[in-house]
Amino acid sequence: MSDMSFKQAKDLTEQFELAELTLKQTLKRIDMASKNFDKSLIEQEKVLRFMPEANEKLNTMKIIVALNIGFVVGLMISKYLF
Repeated sequence: MSDMSFKQAKDLTEQFELAELTLKQTLKRIDMASKNFDKSLIEQEKVLRFMPEANEKLNTMKIIVALNIGFVVGLMISKYLF
């Protein structure tokens, strides 16, 4: 270390400071990405909880549509038969 000149020491210090700033920014971005990932996991859990409920509603809707189609077909048949 005693062989190192003042300029070399200054350059080395600047490199360390730059590396430290880069690491801080990287850690900040990793933390932000981690928070966003946690938020997306929470949203996925909400969707997974909602899917069975939506599926049940779709099945009910299919039954109602089938009944309506049957009613309309029945009306048409009765109109032409009677």
